[in-house]
Formats: sequence, C-alpha cells, structure tokens
Amino acid sequence: MSEREEKMRFVEEQKKELKKYSVIGVLPVNGIPDRLVQASRNKMRKQAKFIIAKKSLLTRILEGDERTKHLAKELTGMSAIILSNEDPFALYHGFRANTLKLGAKPKSVAPEDINIQAGETSIQPGQAVTELKLAGIDVQIQKGKVVIAKDKTLVKKGAVISGAVAKALKTLDIQPFTATIEPTVLLSGNLMFTREVLKIDTQTVVAQMSQGFAVAFAISVSAKIVNSYTVVRFVETSYREAMALGIAANMPEPGITEKLLANAALQAASLGGMMKEETPAPASEEKK
Repeated sequence: MSEREEKMRFVEEQKKELKKYSVIGVLPVNGIPDRLVQASRNKMRKQAKFIIAKKSLLTRILEGDERTKHLAKELTGMSAIILSNEDPFALYHGFRANTLKLGAKPKSVAPEDINIQAGETSIQPGQAVTELKLAGIDVQIQKGKVVIAKDKTLVKKGAVISGAVAKALKTLDIQPFTATIEPTVLLSGNLMFTREVLKIDTQTVVAQMSQGFAVAFAISVSAKIVNSYTVVRFVETSYREAMALGIAANMPEPGITEKLLANAALQAASLGGMMKEETPAPASEEKK
C-alpha cells in the first residue's frame, strides 16, 4: 500500500470514529512539551481519544462530516482532534488539571513576580556563585555553603527575563512557568463551547449567582416589591413594628397583653426595690 493510500485509509477510519462520540474538539499542541502531551494522553485515555496527525489530514477528517466541518478552521499549527462522551466542562477541566512546571528562557516574559528567598542553598561554591551575582542576587559564602543574603524580587511581573537571570533561575531550580494543555473549542450536539465559556467553573458561577441574588433581594426590599423571596421579610418587619406600636400605646391586644404584663411586672419589681431602700429605720434602732 502506498503512502497516499495509507493516508486516505487513515482519514476514512477516523471519519467513522467521529460518529461514535458525542463531543468533538480541537486541541492545539503547538509549543506544548511532548512529555505534557503524552502525560495528558495517559491520564485522559478513559475520558477522551486523541487523533494526532498533520493539519491537512485532520482538516479532511473534520470536513468529511457535516456536523464538524466548521471546526476545521480552529486547526492552527500542530493540533489534535479530541473525541469524548464526557460533559464538555468536565472534559475541559480534566485537561486543565494536567500541568507542567517549566524553567525560564532568555527573553521570555515573567508571568508573575519572581522572588528569591534568603537562606542556605544546596549549590556548591564555584562558578555558580558568579552566575548568581551576575543576575543581581546577593550571594555569600558562609561555612563553606552558598547563602542568599536577603530576599529579592528578581523579576517583576511582565518584565523580560535576561539570559543571566534565566541561568540563575536554572541554577536555583526555580521554574516560574506553567504549561497547560486545553481544547480551544468543544462541540457537543449542536452546541459549540469556546475556551472562554469552558473556563467558567462551578464555584465562580455559584458566587456570581449568590452576589446577584443578594443585590436583587436588597433592591426588592427597598422598593417594597412583594415576591416569594421578600414576603417573609415584609411579614416579619410588619409584625415587629406592630408589636412595638402596640406596646408603646398600651393596647391590650392578643400577643401584646403578655408583653404589657411582663413589662408591668418588671416595673413593679424595680419600684418595690426602690421603696425598700428608702424605708426609714425603726425608732428603737435610732435610739441605740
């Protein structure tokens, strides 16, 4: 079988595979370390099938199905087709959970502040000390050990990492970058979920809904809008106000009478105590 025939056979076989899955997506792997791609394939093999091939072959596979032909435009650089029967959000966050720490390269941009902590290191005295000093790190030799004298923010977020700093970070085994692999789009039935939508997680949605409900509830109460949520608050407030008015006006109504009697008992007890304190001593005691 010629190479062309093998490619055509591969395309036809994968077209049939598309029909077996409810979720189909595009996964860019350009610039992603091979070990992360392989690790993701191993961890996700029960949730997803990967089709990795040249862009031209992947394009033919997607365009061969009316349902997926519009996904072909999502293929940029090296990519893979993802097939799954999982929920799109669960599938996306499954990929996001697979990360890989990476070292800094010269001219790369710091994703966050890169901080150096003071203290002893496992570095042996020698050329490495010179490299650290060239990166602007305060290094000292104490009792034969390489010690960083004080904390320092070596690179600010968004700043370009120089060659000297990249070398120093490698020496200190600091890996400030995190590589992730994630689908750009997932098609489930007739719904297409983009990366921006898939990034939404349950906690974020619940927090936003709770905040929105609290604001809407406060507005409804302020505007005296009666609904199934505010009616309890209005009834409770009205009851408290009616009780306070009834007690203030000494109205002997059910529910108020008990309060009036309790208040009267407290006042009587207080008055009795005051009278006892003011009662004069007997005459016999005065003569003594």
